[in-house]
Amino acid sequence: MTEAPLHLLKMAVGIADLDELHRVRAARQKERGGNWVYTRNHPRRAEAVLAGGSIYWVIRGQIRVRQRVTGFHSERDENGRAYCLIEVDPGLVPTLLRPWRPFQGWRYLTPADAPPDDRQPGRDGAGAPPPERMLAELRALGLL
Repeated sequence: MTEAPLHLLKMAVGIADLDELHRVRAARQKERGGNWVYTRNHPRRAEAVLAGGSIYWVIRGQIRVRQRVTGFHSERDENGRAYCLIEVDPGLVPTLLRPWRPFQGWRYLTPADAPPDDRQPGRDGAGAPPPERMLAELRALGLL
């Protein structure tokens, strides 16, 4: 029996909302010719993440979106310091909101703690979704 994939969790520092993350990630992909996330530490459990895991982005205290992890590349900078490039799929998949406190670097996220993808009507182009603040309030009230 195969285990469920392990995920990564990272703060989207300086990002105000999902639209801004889309713009920033698209600009970085165009600038770099690829899609990756820079981090100082290479995950020790990389194999479990590569078994179908994603990097979940925390924006303003909420897990909001994920990107599928497709690879890890260990490198060294000009001063000899090690770093890791986490290769990610270009697609951003919105998730249901999940509060998360600030942290530095990245964290592992178990499948049980990962929020499900947002399958809200309207996100597939059939119309504009309700404002996120309203969705959060409805979820807090147990109405969604």
